[in-house]
Amino acid sequence: MGLNQTWNMDLIFAGGSHSESYEKFLKELESNLGGFQAEIEKLGSDATALPQWNSVLQQFNSIDARFGEAFAFVECLTAQDVRDTKASALEDRMMQSRAVYENALNSLDAKLLELKGDVWDELLQQPAVSPIQEAIVERRTLAAEKLDVGRESLISDLSVDGYHAWGSMYSTLVGKLKIPVTKDGETVQMSAGQAANQLTDKNRDFREEVFANWEEAWGNQEDLFARTLNHLAGSRLAVYKQRNWPSVLQEPLEVNRMSEQTLNTMWKVISENKAPFAEFLKRKAQLYGVEKPTWSDVEAPVGDIDKSFTYDEARDFIVEHFSKFNPDLAEFANVAFENRWIEAEDRDFKRPGGFCTSFPLSEQSRIFLTFSGTLSNVATIAHELGHAYHQYVMKGMPQLVTHYAMNVAETASTFAEMIVADAALKAADSDEERIHLLADKLERSVAFYMNIHSRFLFETRFYEARKQGFVDAAALNKLMVDAQKEAFADVLGEYHPHFWAAKLHFHITDVPFYNFPYTFGYMFSTGIYARALAEGPSFADKYVALLRDTGRMQVEDLAQKHLGVDLTKPDFWKQAIDLGIQDVNEFLRLTDPSSH
Repeated sequence: MGLNQTWNMDLIFAGGSHSESYEKFLKELESNLGGFQAEIEKLGSDATALPQWNSVLQQFNSIDARFGEAFAFVECLTAQDVRDTKASALEDRMMQSRAVYENALNSLDAKLLELKGDVWDELLQQPAVSPIQEAIVERRTLAAEKLDVGRESLISDLSVDGYHAWGSMYSTLVGKLKIPVTKDGETVQMSAGQAANQLTDKNRDFREEVFANWEEAWGNQEDLFARTLNHLAGSRLAVYKQRNWPSVLQEPLEVNRMSEQTLNTMWKVISENKAPFAEFLKRKAQLYGVEKPTWSDVEAPVGDIDKSFTYDEARDFIVEHFSKFNPDLAEFANVAFENRWIEAEDRDFKRPGGFCTSFPLSEQSRIFLTFSGTLSNVATIAHELGHAYHQYVMKGMPQLVTHYAMNVAETASTFAEMIVADAALKAADSDEERIHLLADKLERSVAFYMNIHSRFLFETRFYEARKQGFVDAAALNKLMVDAQKEAFADVLGEYHPHFWAAKLHFHITDVPFYNFPYTFGYMFSTGIYARALAEGPSFADKYVALLRDTGRMQVEDLAQKHLGVDLTKPDFWKQAIDLGIQDVNEFLRLTDPSSH
């Protein structure tokens, strides 16, 4: 018997969407929220109120952890079976509770702003507050930029059936989408997640056929997806207008605790160093025997290495290579496999994509993907295990200082992926296999430096257009293709006009601009990985120390403290991209027709 490929959710709450223990948990949480709001309303602003402040902030830390537990569970339920209407109802209920919670926090923010001088300073030194002071200082700073408590509460209330509802509508539509795929003479209707896996098949004619059907399927629903995207963006812009936030990047930059200068420096270095990656894509096209690569070639494999993995082999491969960097990471990964923290089964009615979610109270994580045995699937598991390990090393810290932003969240995941990719490359026993693995590694560089750049360019331009009114599907397609041409240095012969519809990240409501943090995380972790290679096993403790600080520091301060680098200057970013350029040069050397 091999490893079980379905996750065990009963360890968290038994019974799935009909769980009695989850129902009881939710009722207690909902009851506590009412008491929490009442306690906040009683808070004073002088020194005599400090004991009450201690109590309320302790409750805040506790409720936040319980919200994390409740949301993670329902996220898993809706992902594992998009037909589970009971799970969808629980998700709606959680959205309602989140609105109540956000209203309570809006009141808390208003009370924080009333604290002046010595009282504020004294509060931060209180026994219950000192361990979470970075989170409280950040709340107060951000609160000063928002509206009054009444209007912020109204925004939270309206978001349930407005803003967040459009994100849910998108997921419902995608769950019903079917894409015809003809393989071995038989045509089957695949879910979006299953069809996406076919786009990396080694047979180019098959890929091109699947991609044509893929584009057509999204195009058939383009008017519906244009509505979900426009209404999401319109909701955000309406809120930003009320808050007098001139830039659509203000919120994502604050969420990611980084400056616009750092973001601009990163993209500038990438834009100035795209030529080698364009050459890589051109060489791939030559190897396929075509003049120009198309969208379906970008992530396609190179070479005839028909390397596939069973789920058990994937586990062995990951654990073996993790152990060479850090035995603790390897042991953690093995526990995740053995204890069924991973939902990997290839079946109908699963949500597309992959994610990792953590349960703060249970001190466990769950990883979701659809596993079909490809090296890319193995890399995805390693990536998500990196996320889970990040949460694991923060065990014992107060909940409020474990909320690391998305950009540094991608650090541990991408780092874990690099360990596996480089180890596989070193273990290659032929030039053919080395070429295959180098291409796989470089495809990730292309994803972060080109694909995600196209998403950033598209989204910033779309939001500017949306300020003037509704942007129809035809205009969205044009914006998408223009962004892809620029980001891919116009090297492709065919692009993906409906990428804005097919990519979940554009429709996520938890975090705006779900794009640049991935590239930041990739480059940041590349720099950390280079340091790990230089320092060897002794770096593991420093790595854990850096991860533990990710929930309470600005990224510029984090990099300065743990790496001694300035992220607002190009040097660090150039060193990171140079590692990818070295891989390109090696790939071009190994595939040079004149050398064979």
